[in-house]
Amino acid sequence: MQTATKETQVTQVDWRALAQQLFPQGHEIVEQDNFLSGSAKVDGVTVAVIGTTGHTPIGIEIALAQAAAILDTVREHPGRPIVILVDTQGQRLRHRDEMLGINSYMAHLGKCVELARRYGHRVIGLVYDQALSGGFITSGLIADACYALPDATIRVMGLPAMARITKVPEERLTELARSNPVFAPGPENYLRMGGVADIWSGDLAQALRTALAEDRSADRRAVAGLERGGRKLAQRVIDAVADDVPLK
Repeated sequence: MQTATKETQVTQVDWRALAQQLFPQGHEIVEQDNFLSGSAKVDGVTVAVIGTTGHTPIGIEIALAQAAAILDTVREHPGRPIVILVDTQGQRLRHRDEMLGINSYMAHLGKCVELARRYGHRVIGLVYDQALSGGFITSGLIADACYALPDATIRVMGLPAMARITKVPEERLTELARSNPVFAPGPENYLRMGGVADIWSGDLAQALRTALAEDRSADRRAVAGLERGGRKLAQRVIDAVADDVPLK
């Protein structure tokens, strides 16, 4: 256990260095118990920034803190863009959180993001380190568009855990992961599936400016997944349901 903890600490990305690259015009982001919040300047425009660091799991406290920060932005700064910085090992697996209804807290966070969107706030997610399971779904993945850094770790479930749950041999899952991005981790595979809009490298400040300027009012993730060959049925199912016709 000590070895694993030491390796995790070595591979963590410094959010302060990232913030300097994203917001060269300055920022007022603070960290408290692995929760990030504050504001920053992008081309002279103030954006709200929330997120997590330290590979922290999303428990009820951080879920509520993120939700409160979003609601404060909607109430006090109408229309201000919101940038979500993602680094989480997923939903916190504790008996206490489960008994208190962690699913409801995370659903509340997702609803707050949707509320902000309906009130005209552009919401951008960036996976800069880890993004796992439920902690990712109700943060970066629910944004108008989610982006990732090249070395980010993204997955819903590791193949060993998937093998235990599905009873499919891990060797078979490993084989499937070579050709099917649904089974494989990494930002490239989520790019193919449409969950990640783009992988940022080089000038991160310019990449953020471009992302904030793009119109993401329509959800094109299923379309992108079809075009990129990562999700071949999602858009076809959506079209069939919308048109009330059998899936061909």
